[in-house]
Amino acid sequence: MPQLRKNPVTREWVIIATERSKRPSDFSQSEDLSTKPVFVDNCPFCPGNEDKTPPEVLAFRSDPAAQPNTPGWWVRVVPNKYPAFTIEGDLERSGVGMYDFMNGVGAHEVIIETPEHNKCMATISQHQAEEVWWACRQRMIDLARDPRFKYVSVFRNHGKAAGTSLEHPHSQLVALPMVPMGVYTEIRGADQHYDFHDRCIFCDMIRQERNYGERIVVETDDYLAFEPFAARFPFETWIMPKQHIKCFTDVDQKLLQGFVFVLQNVLRRMKVCLNNPPYNYTLHTAPSGTEKDHTFHWHLEIMPRLTIAAGFEMGTGIYINVTAPEDAAKHLRAANPDAESKEEAEALAKSIH
Repeated sequence: MPQLRKNPVTREWVIIATERSKRPSDFSQSEDLSTKPVFVDNCPFCPGNEDKTPPEVLAFRSDPAAQPNTPGWWVRVVPNKYPAFTIEGDLERSGVGMYDFMNGVGAHEVIIETPEHNKCMATISQHQAEEVWWACRQRMIDLARDPRFKYVSVFRNHGKAAGTSLEHPHSQLVALPMVPMGVYTEIRGADQHYDFHDRCIFCDMIRQERNYGERIVVETDDYLAFEPFAARFPFETWIMPKQHIKCFTDVDQKLLQGFVFVLQNVLRRMKVCLNNPPYNYTLHTAPSGTEKDHTFHWHLEIMPRLTIAAGFEMGTGIYINVTAPEDAAKHLRAANPDAESKEEAEALAKSIH
């Protein structure tokens, strides 16, 4: 029988409808980047094509004396050529009758994660992934100094079904002049839980999941990766630090290394178990200037794009998840994150059902 589950943070309901479930091997696949060349002539993110992007705002290079916007980098951050927001100007908040509006002032940047065209976050080295996230952290700190910006969102789209338009590995960062409603809802839920229980709801979630155990995918000394109780999507996975930290920018180098290890481990399990699925991940962190240290708890949410939200979801805001989080965790735990060949991955994906 289908089951309704409630997200304890946002108080949103989801439907777990396992009668409609599929094997992991039955879900859609994203394009196999391993068959692509390391360099593509017309790719604006490949080395040597730096003139095809706006001027970089940050780059990590082996030669500190090298000129900007030249080859020799291993991580590069540039403004998005087709931004959702523009960095120049004032907000000029205004209204017409009951309607509010303001100028679309913000920042929209692209983090080019590696010079190699045929890699992804799951397949680059751990050190390279750490450099990517360190660049994100630096840009978040810098943009948070601008009083016009209230929230900095970091996200990644992997695969065409997840919304990516360029296959060269990259993530994105958007600085917003307001706190988005999804984040605000989490903050409000966390505040209410703390007011009632005098405890962080995310810390409670970690304790609950560790006690239950069935939804855990990966656990280290510093992090827990698990399928949330009220997962909206099949194989939705959250990564959360065990230490209570409100902002991702408060993470030091050791904790960042631990985070990257768990992130890549989970993505490699998904790559094996789900045949390299399209996915989105989003970083959830406290907004700029948040004074409450005790209520919010940063985390990353990974959402494979295995099903399509349709009329019911759009009309009600209630998602139908065809794979129980407990089953998803079991499949991901069984997957070998070190599997290399496509044949090995496919054989494993077909065997764990």
